[in-house]
Amino acid sequence: MTLLGAVGLPAVSAGGAAAAGGTLYVSNAAGANCTDSGGGAQSAPFCHVAAAAAVVQPGQTVEIAAGSYVDTAVTVTRSGTADAPITFRSQAQQYSSGGVASLSGGAPNHPDSAIVVKGADHLRFENLTVLSNQRPAVVVDGGHDVSFTNIAASGGGVRITDASDKVTWARGNFSYAPGPLLQVDGGSTGTVLTTNVVQANYVSDMTGILVKDAPNTVVVANTVTSSCFAGIVLDGGSTGAVVENNVVNTAKNQNAACATPAAATGITVGANATAGTKVDYNLIDPRSGGAPYSWAGAAFGTQDQLTANTGQGVHDFVALTYVPKGPDAPVDHRIDSADETAPGMLPTDRGGQAPVDDPTVANTGTGSGFRDRGAYEMLDIGSAFTPAGPTRLLDTRQPIGVPTAQPVPAWGTVDLQVAGVAGVPATGVTAVTMNVTVTDPQEAGHLTVYPHGDAAPNSSNLNWPAGRTIPNLVTVPVTDGKVSFYNASGGTVQLIADLAGYYSPKGSLFHAQGPTRLLDTRAPIGVPSAQAVPAGGTVDLPVAGVAGVPATGVTAVTMNVTVTEPQADGHLTVFPHGDKAPNASNLNWTAGRTIPNLVTVPVKDGKVSFQNVSGGTVHLIADLAGYYATEGKVSYRPAGPIRVLDTRQDTYWESGVRPAATVPAWGTVDVPVGEIPNAAAVTLNVTVTEPGTDGHLTVYPHGDAAPNASNLNFLPGETIPNQVVVPVKDGKVSFYNASGAPLHLIVDLFGYQAY
Repeated sequence: MTLLGAVGLPAVSAGGAAAAGGTLYVSNAAGANCTDSGGGAQSAPFCHVAAAAAVVQPGQTVEIAAGSYVDTAVTVTRSGTADAPITFRSQAQQYSSGGVASLSGGAPNHPDSAIVVKGADHLRFENLTVLSNQRPAVVVDGGHDVSFTNIAASGGGVRITDASDKVTWARGNFSYAPGPLLQVDGGSTGTVLTTNVVQANYVSDMTGILVKDAPNTVVVANTVTSSCFAGIVLDGGSTGAVVENNVVNTAKNQNAACATPAAATGITVGANATAGTKVDYNLIDPRSGGAPYSWAGAAFGTQDQLTANTGQGVHDFVALTYVPKGPDAPVDHRIDSADETAPGMLPTDRGGQAPVDDPTVANTGTGSGFRDRGAYEMLDIGSAFTPAGPTRLLDTRQPIGVPTAQPVPAWGTVDLQVAGVAGVPATGVTAVTMNVTVTDPQEAGHLTVYPHGDAAPNSSNLNWPAGRTIPNLVTVPVTDGKVSFYNASGGTVQLIADLAGYYSPKGSLFHAQGPTRLLDTRAPIGVPSAQAVPAGGTVDLPVAGVAGVPATGVTAVTMNVTVTEPQADGHLTVFPHGDKAPNASNLNWTAGRTIPNLVTVPVKDGKVSFQNVSGGTVHLIADLAGYYATEGKVSYRPAGPIRVLDTRQDTYWESGVRPAATVPAWGTVDVPVGEIPNAAAVTLNVTVTEPGTDGHLTVYPHGDAAPNASNLNFLPGETIPNQVVVPVKDGKVSFYNASGAPLHLIVDLFGYQAY
């Protein structure tokens, strides 16, 4: 292999050449027809990056194809201009871990730097992987206005030196190298080190970032790990620095005390570097045993001590830099706590992801308030719930939500706009919860509600026989601001949908609770005496401060509500206490029929109300599934619909195969959902089919005793669905067939609440 040496051509000053524009190509791939004596055309590219660096003009881009380029140092001495910089780049690798082109500092074993900028100005380096062995992989020597973006360096770090000015290193990744991995010295000024991952994990000095005699350096939003050595050091005359939003861990292997903890200081500011320097909004892990701070030679073991003695670090935390999710997890101080106004902050994180607002964490940062500290935004978050309504969104009989009043044809689809309607925000909505009712069906069939634009999945939300009116609560992901309804039957149907609430970055958080019986007018439970609800009558049910629900701060409750012994056809409306009963229904029934439905309803004055809209008496039962409050640790992730069980077929789980078989009389089937990470509760659509006798189904957390509660009530031979929200325990939920005959069971996952 031919190795090209340093390109020592004279630099081109800002006014020394007109901008050439265009692209020079580099590729050493087989069949690329490369040559270092050509002009770098795409049809005959350069073989080596150094060859392109020798001739590139202001305004030109050196496009480097995927491959490994082993040169002695690619030394760049040619300058661009302020209006026409020179750019060296390759395509980014997946997950932004450098670029597809790898530049190595010589052979064998890469003993040289991969890139050296020598007295050159107005340069851009993008999406590159650089390799060097035990020396800086990249050196900027006297450069001006030079930026490096998405560079992955392995085996050697970076040195910015010799009065370099306005050098930016952004979204870099450093690993498997001796420290300091990022070093700024030699009177360099105005350097910006932002949004880098610095992993000093070699056997010798593993200092993460060292700034020495380099004033006005910005060290912002970096994630620094340096096992038992200093994390970030400002030394010499490095005055006027800004050190903000960094996550620093100097513990052994990131989780243990160091044998020599004195060397493992988190942030060090020397006596000659304190003037004009600001340290704030950083997170420093204490597990190394070393001092989190050293300021002008004095060590400080806590943030309070640093602030009391220096006025620095007012918004710092000395706490764990990694917090596992779970019910007992401490606060993760990385999240939604950064200073968005700090100099050098980028609009996106190391991977190019925009900031997201975690609804389970208070916004304590500046600006938007929800930027995270460190190089990465924490993206594993869900949505919060805003109760709304009940408000009618769809009625094909009226028309509401559709252009004309007509039934949905056989095998037909209705697309319903939900974003920007009835108080639902126009943007940011991830899912909606609606009470959906099918009425006047001409033939037996089922309804599938799913995200707009997707193919209708193999799942059902409602099942009906011809002529039967049946409701079900549905929580469905929103795409393009819409959801879709598919009539999987050979006849027409009329559809009604009443909004119960929506999920977005702001709102209330779910707390799984129960199932616990809150109301039974037969018992009495939740009412003063055992008597049926009269025709047109209303029951006001206290829910705040009952059955584990807090006395204050509750915004909504989710209950499984059952009507039994109705004397006449009718429907039930569940609504916030004190409001006027709206034109909406939660359950519809025929005389004598027992029917359940899941209901999520806003809480007002600590109560909810039930109105019997029929000409006869009814008995009411309500079983608590959970409540929503302003604070909590779990948030909702829409998913699916995904079929997790169909007892009519073999079901394949990670734990093995469940052969096709009915759930026996008085029998239980345990369904694993453990592959869902950190799940606290799941939202399921559960369908009973082919029951041999009448009875009910109870869904509850695995390992608990089956409670005195029901989720579905069924008659012999019928198919009936209901939405179920149930806590997860041991990675499973349990289904109990409370009847004297076998039945088949179908379970579709629609989402989950997770830490």
